[in-house]
Amino acid sequence: MPAETAPPAGSGDSVRQVEALREEIRRHEHRYYVLDAPEISDAEFDGLMRRLQALENEHPELVVPESPTQRVGGAPRAGVERAAHSSAMLSLDNAFNEQELRDFDRRARELAGVETLDYVAELKLDGVSMSVRYSGGRLALALTRGDGATGEVITPNARAIRSLPLSIAPETAAAAGLPDAFEVRGEAVMPRKAFERLNARRREAEEPLFVNPRNAAAGSLRMLDASVTASRRLDYFAYMLLADGAPFKESHWEALEALSAAGFKVNPHRARLEGVGGLLDFRNRWADRRDSLPYDIDGLVCKVDSAALQRRLGATAKAPRWAIACKSAAEQAETVVENIDVQVGRTGAITPRARLQPVFVGGVTVSRATLHNEDEIARLELQIGDRVLVERSGDVIPKVVRVVEQAAERRPFDMPAACPVCATALVREQDEAVRRCVNVNCPARLKESVLHFAHRTALDIDGMGESLAEQLVEGGLVKSLADIYDLTAEKLAALERMADKSAENAMESIARSKTVRLPRVIYALGIRYVGERTAQLLAAHFLSIDGMFAASAEELEAVEGVGPRIAESIRDFYAAEQNRTLIERLRGAGLQFEQEPPPRGSEESAAAAGKTFVLTGALPNLTRGEAKARIEAAGGKVSGSVSKKTDYVAAGEKAGSKLEKAQSLGVAVLDEATLLALLGAEEQPPA
Repeated sequence: MPAETAPPAGSGDSVRQVEALREEIRRHEHRYYVLDAPEISDAEFDGLMRRLQALENEHPELVVPESPTQRVGGAPRAGVERAAHSSAMLSLDNAFNEQELRDFDRRARELAGVETLDYVAELKLDGVSMSVRYSGGRLALALTRGDGATGEVITPNARAIRSLPLSIAPETAAAAGLPDAFEVRGEAVMPRKAFERLNARRREAEEPLFVNPRNAAAGSLRMLDASVTASRRLDYFAYMLLADGAPFKESHWEALEALSAAGFKVNPHRARLEGVGGLLDFRNRWADRRDSLPYDIDGLVCKVDSAALQRRLGATAKAPRWAIACKSAAEQAETVVENIDVQVGRTGAITPRARLQPVFVGGVTVSRATLHNEDEIARLELQIGDRVLVERSGDVIPKVVRVVEQAAERRPFDMPAACPVCATALVREQDEAVRRCVNVNCPARLKESVLHFAHRTALDIDGMGESLAEQLVEGGLVKSLADIYDLTAEKLAALERMADKSAENAMESIARSKTVRLPRVIYALGIRYVGERTAQLLAAHFLSIDGMFAASAEELEAVEGVGPRIAESIRDFYAAEQNRTLIERLRGAGLQFEQEPPPRGSEESAAAAGKTFVLTGALPNLTRGEAKARIEAAGGKVSGSVSKKTDYVAAGEKAGSKLEKAQSLGVAVLDEATLLALLGAEEQPPA
């Protein structure tokens, strides 16, 4: 029997019938959705499901969450909930040609200190990354990739995907070598046939069509009503097995085999290869086969097979050094430049854009392409009416590569001298290629500033997308970022395409943004050159917005990563009266303008500075996020894997393989009380 909540006592015959039907339905689901080898017709399968539903209706005490009848049920989600990933879900660097793939292999070999590496090559499915956690054999939590550190909780939607197991039988888990608690990362995709059926239904209903299967999958996976997700027939392919946020098996290939043995759908088009020669052979075999697949792919993924070498290679801030996406060169197409206009960005930058005859390229229909700046237009010798070559790769903004043919009646484009939105004179600084609108209250700048302010990596105001931002600015409801906190549900509900419930959800999200920590508040302000990492460093150094803005240029430049250009930008930002007014209004709204300093004053806390910690198992009182925050506040660093460079392993219940490795390497192991003492905590957290 699969691992599930034991049903209450009832009729022995009924219990046996329910258990037998569930097991039979699970077997047929696996054959149909995972193996693509059904044994019975759809009508026969529906008959089995109806019999189970009838028995569960007759004996409601036998219903358990892992029953096949419970894949979709209950009320729609009330809103967006977020949770932290066990370890960062990083993106991948790209290799667009043979030389770039060879360079990746060379770098990896040099860092690993070996002459040849073994790799695993897989198809890079073009869908939505999703992390799924299992505990006691049951699906417990599903998250989107989000910003890589946290994701949206979409557990009900994940349960609606038929190829994703709701539970793993104990004997199956044991045979596959899975621990009691583990995590699976994979890709949710919409097969091409399902995409065609979905768009056919939307066409009949006169609803907007989805551009491609990836967009359709993303929208389907985040629906508040999981029954809609179920109706769209998504598929899930597993590509990574983790325990405690780190690879569980000693090789990636073994992990894929274990996932397949446990009943997960693992893409069959994969290979274990030796050296870069094997990668190139695999790449060449798949060069022209993507159209033969029942789903879209976005190239290939090449990964170092050994988990030990993966740990040795590590990662940059954005991508692992042990994996790379192998993509085709950017797709190109020819079209005609019908006109050129300009766009005003968040920092006031004026970017010329080519308005094109619509052309299908890189999986989407393109009608605009960036021209970057007036120097680029001159370099291309481009004029309105010319026939051009347009290029698009992945999610990159389309760009004009070159002029293919000059038009007989072409006309030049003149860069405007004034902002096309607010008529303020444009300024081009001596060392810059762009012109800028310097009016901070320019409506065009303000719309982009609102989008940045509300972005998930800033204040994470859900629902504050392009359409709403445009209505708020154009309708005069938001003339400053601080006006966001003067909005009401009534004002929002009065806007076009804004229902009462959507307005309430937006107001709840605006209220939650007041609890966002200082680094993201600094980033949300949109100070030029101040990115997410710089905002974190500034917050850690000054501990308050007031301290940062009161600092001299020399004091700012004393912060790691802050040079003269960033320091000047911060001081210029605060020198503007409008921005000082904005800061005071945001303070009055209740945003977090300060953060606590790290623990001071004990000999033990000094012992944590510069040390590397690994967290494993469940601590009695601290969550993993809380423990990580305390370690970092004391000057320590938290790693996801144990190595000879690890200083301490903090272990709780069910610590698993990381504890065993720490003991084998002689790494110091701490319980929660010892960890808190080392960090200089005055008292333990309440139980």
